[in-house]
Amino acid sequence: MKINKKSVSLILLIALSALGMSVIDRFIPLPYLYKSILKIVLFSLVPMGYFFRYKDQLYRLKKLFIPKKSDFIFACLLGVGVYSVILLAYILLRNHIDLSSIRESLTSSVGVNEHNFLYVAIYISLINSLLEEFFFRGFAFLILKETSGRLFAYIFSSLLFALYHVGMTSGWFHWSIYVLAMTGLFAGGCIFNYLNEKSETIYPSWLVHMFANFAINTVGFIVFGLI
Repeated sequence: MKINKKSVSLILLIALSALGMSVIDRFIPLPYLYKSILKIVLFSLVPMGYFFRYKDQLYRLKKLFIPKKSDFIFACLLGVGVYSVILLAYILLRNHIDLSSIRESLTSSVGVNEHNFLYVAIYISLINSLLEEFFFRGFAFLILKETSGRLFAYIFSSLLFALYHVGMTSGWFHWSIYVLAMTGLFAGGCIFNYLNEKSETIYPSWLVHMFANFAINTVGFIVFGLI
């Protein structure tokens, strides 16, 4: 791992933003809209502050958003596979998941219910996934690995991606399923990093992330009795 002032400040900035959002999700009962606004601030404006401070890195920021057509077909095929695996996991484990408690948690903590879930699902699939990919794969991996080293960036960004989800999913599952889910998120983070490392953009992982969210939202429609 490379240790310098820039890498230390970047690591602290990333960790505080991600874990801070996780704490907000877990302990602060705000409507989903307000939490979404806070996430936009932490996951987009905070990174932009870094690029404003280190203007020599602006070319790296622009590079994250240059699409490469060659990556799209493979990412879409992988996304379909991820969608299938998540739905299969739900089918196999549904008897061990208390859907009613998840529904009550979503309604009581962030105000998500059967009346607004469609809009929330669209936001999660398209906008939230892009925001998370920019932060965890673009900022916390592709940018970080230039200052801290490749292996550290792989582990740090993937571990932080898993830990970030602890706050919003706490109490949803039995501990064994919870451990399985967090392990899956860490592994997923590593795979996303690999996809983006090859293209040096965030689009491959964003496409796969979208399909994963499509699957999760499909389960959400079941939770709220919409399908």
